[in-house]
Amino acid sequence: MKVITSRDFNQDVSRAKRAARVEPVFVTDRGKATHVLMSVEAYRKLAGQTETIVDLLAMPNLPAIDLEAARATDAWGGRSAG
Repeated sequence: MKVITSRDFNQDVSRAKRAARVEPVFVTDRGKATHVLMSVEAYRKLAGQTETIVDLLAMPNLPAIDLEAARATDAWGGRSAG
């Protein structure tokens, strides 16, 4: 567990973010822990979350979607979108 002061955090956010990739970083204010910085992956694991819609949309191996073909037919009435 990494602990840094709020002053150190403000002076070097990048260092805190790098440390949070490895383990949670506790930020203190006057010696008392006030915040925790952690990676998104660690947070999702802690919260029991699975992939989000953003994760799914960012998947590189999905087939391309032909948006023009989807617009060409009105999904409700079968009419052309012309």
